[in-house]
Amino acid sequence: MSGAKSGLTHIDASGEAHMVDVSDKAETVRIATAEGHVKMAPETLALIRQGNAKKGDVIGTARLAGIMAAKRTADLIPLCHPLMLTKVTVEIEEDAALPGLRVTATAKLTGKTGVEMEALTAVSVACLTIYDMAKAADKAMEIGGVRLLEKSGGKSGDFRHPEAK
Repeated sequence: MSGAKSGLTHIDASGEAHMVDVSDKAETVRIATAEGHVKMAPETLALIRQGNAKKGDVIGTARLAGIMAAKRTADLIPLCHPLMLTKVTVEIEEDAALPGLRVTATAKLTGKTGVEMEALTAVSVACLTIYDMAKAADKAMEIGGVRLLEKSGGKSGDFRHPEAK
């Protein structure tokens, strides 16, 4: 099945994976926001809040890891274009309803291709870093809910997840 028929842009007419040619696309401002969470025991959340995790500042380290990961997305995901990001933010907030930490990342640039994968990578690596830094206290933590919340810019236009707040 060809990429055009299947709607998969990274599959060519012969069904082989390829990098999309974006050379004819217009440069536009592109922004994407993704989210995810790490569910944990209330005691683990308290340990992180108090700054008493054995490995140090869990939230600060996870924020930095997410930003660094967004910048390296093309090194991690084979067909992603290397991008010159102009802004990446990673916010990590307590969510008592989980209980745990909710991670939100936003990536931005002016360019010819979107930044959805960079936002999703930032969230994923931030969540993995939270797990790594707190696993000594709680190996039963769960990472979940990783999804694109919204994106703007580009030929395909804007998107907002139907369940986004």
